[in-house]
Amino acid sequence: MSRSGAHRSASPYGSSSRGAGFFVRLTALVVALLVVLAGVFVGVQLSRGTPEASATVVAHGVLTAPGSRPSLPTPTHGATYVQVEGLGTIASHNAGEELPLASITKLVTALVVLHHHPLSPGQQGPEITVTSAVGAAYPGEAAVHDSVIPVRTGERLSEYQCLEALLVPSADNIADLLATWTAGSTSAFVAEMNAEAASLGLHHTHFVDPSGLDAASQGTARDLVRLGKVVLSQPLLAHLVALPQVDLPLAGVVYNFNYVLGRDGIIGIKTGSTLYAGGDFLWAARRKVGGHTVTVVGAVLDQQGKVPIQAALHAAERLSVAAFDSLHQVTLLPSGRTLVRVTTPWGASTRAITTRAVSAFGYPGEQVSASVHMDGTAAGGRLRTPLAAGTRLATLEVQLPSGTVSVPATTVTEVAGPSISWKLERL
Repeated sequence: MSRSGAHRSASPYGSSSRGAGFFVRLTALVVALLVVLAGVFVGVQLSRGTPEASATVVAHGVLTAPGSRPSLPTPTHGATYVQVEGLGTIASHNAGEELPLASITKLVTALVVLHHHPLSPGQQGPEITVTSAVGAAYPGEAAVHDSVIPVRTGERLSEYQCLEALLVPSADNIADLLATWTAGSTSAFVAEMNAEAASLGLHHTHFVDPSGLDAASQGTARDLVRLGKVVLSQPLLAHLVALPQVDLPLAGVVYNFNYVLGRDGIIGIKTGSTLYAGGDFLWAARRKVGGHTVTVVGAVLDQQGKVPIQAALHAAERLSVAAFDSLHQVTLLPSGRTLVRVTTPWGASTRAITTRAVSAFGYPGEQVSASVHMDGTAAGGRLRTPLAAGTRLATLEVQLPSGTVSVPATTVTEVAGPSISWKLERL
């Protein structure tokens, strides 16, 4: 009995030993499996592609020169519009209001005549005979102080002399003579004047007579500035409107009503004045400013005072001087301006900045358009890393009157790739 009892008591110890061995083997297997899985995880995480960095444009589409826009001495009455060629509008007041143009009308009269009978500087052109209607009307027109020059029926004037009389002493009777000579009748000529205005983009200008004596021949200051640029672009007209005086057969020496010619850079263009129109003046002024030749073209309409035309002329002088004085070299964009920001999912970042300043001749508060174009490296707004400092990411293009200026933008600092710990931690 004792031997069999001893045999029974040894059995449990053998079974426990075998169970412990199984547990050890199972644990080892699990650990090995976890090690393998961990290795696979690390391998997968480290071999996954690196996310791209994001490049975002932060610059605006308009650049503004520092400082306040110049405040020109714009008349409070009537209408005013002033532009600096190549820089745009610098003063405006009621510029779209349609007002009587008085003798400024004669500029379009001259344009229509020259379309039919072109002349180059130095040419006299064909002779024009003063009609009996124009000759007979002169004494009465002179008696009521119309703007006319002495003429005689049958008198012969060259086309050039007629244009001198039209634009310098502003002869109404020569406007009528040129109209019938060119188109056969005043009504037919006026129709051509309106067609000419439309072709020039003078959409708020309309004529009923060739001289502007009729109050219904009207336009806007904005339209007149456009017209003034056309006149300056034609050598013969630019020459005529700059003449202070001319010598005509019967009239002798006659003078331009624009007595500010040559003052403060004023080089023309045309005055006008009637009781209903007040004082009108379409002018151009040209001066050297800071090494640049600057042309100002402006119009003032319906100026009042004891002598309305004098008020218009003096207003133009003040506006021209103020416009010239407002111009200088301005910095539109300093060097180091941020154009692009670069960010990454792992927290690294940098920015791309302009490598040089952009300056231009202009006035404070002037605005110019600008656009940022991503270069090939940052096409689509995505970037591969690592990214070296000084990498060109974008180009800023600034539209200046003198042309387009391109400024590169490069990264300030390096953008390193993600760390191993970040790669392991990302999901």
